[in-house]
Amino acid sequence: MLIDSHCHLNYPGLVEDEGGVLERARARGVGGFLNISTRQREWADVVAGAERHPDVWASIGVHPHEADAHPDLGTQALVDAAQHPKVVAIGECGLDYYYDKSDRDSQKSRFRAQIEAARLTDLPLIIHTRDAEEDTAQILAEEAGKGGVRGVLHCFTGTQWLADRGLEIGFFISLSGIVTFKNAKDLAEVAKTIPEDRLLVETDSPFLAPVPHRGKPCEPAYVADTAAFVAGLRGVSPEALAEQTSANFFRLFSKARPPT
Repeated sequence: MLIDSHCHLNYPGLVEDEGGVLERARARGVGGFLNISTRQREWADVVAGAERHPDVWASIGVHPHEADAHPDLGTQALVDAAQHPKVVAIGECGLDYYYDKSDRDSQKSRFRAQIEAARLTDLPLIIHTRDAEEDTAQILAEEAGKGGVRGVLHCFTGTQWLADRGLEIGFFISLSGIVTFKNAKDLAEVAKTIPEDRLLVETDSPFLAPVPHRGKPCEPAYVADTAAFVAGLRGVSPEALAEQTSANFFRLFSKARPPT
C-alpha cells in the first residue's frame, strides 16, 4: 500500500471528479490520502472531504502565500479546528521567499502561530519552504528546541544542507514528482541520502505531475510513479518502498488510523 502524503483534493482539476480520482488511485495501490488546506476558508471543505472517505485525512493550516490574508490568525483557531477526528496535521505552513506573495514578517508570524498550534495539539507540521532555507531551518531549530515539535518538509526541493538540518531536528522529508524531472539531478542525489525511516512520498496534486505524466493535471494515482522512481534511485523494490513509506506515514501522523 502507498500513501499520498500531500494532495489538494478540493482544488480545481480534482474536486470535479473526487470519486473517480480516488478510485483511480486505489486501483494503483494507493490506500490513503492526506488532503491539505492552504487557507482558512478551505478548512471546512477539506475536513468534509475527509469525512466522506475512511482513507482520507485532513490538515488545518495557512500557506505562506496566504499570510497577509490572515492577519488575525491565532493559535487558538487552529487548535479548535484540529479537534476534529479526521484532522491529523497542522499546515501546510512555512516560508516562501521565491514569490514573496506575503510580507516576510507576516509569514514568520503565521508560521510560528502554527508551530505553537502543533505543539499544543501534539500534531505534526507540514512545512512548505522555498528560497527560505536559512530562516526555515532557524525557526524550526528554535521551536524544536522547546520540545513537542515534529513534522515533514513536504515536496522537498532544497539542498542537502536543508535536508540534513531537517533530519537533525527529527523531521521527515517527502518527495514529489519533481524528483523524476530531468533537471532535478541534485534532488535525486539528496533523495538517496534520506534515511529509510524518514522518507515519505506525495503528489502535491493537482500540481507537479511526475514523469511520464508531465504536462497533465496531477492525480494521487501518480504517487505510484514517483515511488517507483525513488525506489530505483535507492536500489530497493517498489513494494519495499511502499511498505516503508506507509509505515513512516502512520508513525508521523499518529492520529491517522489505517483504513480497515
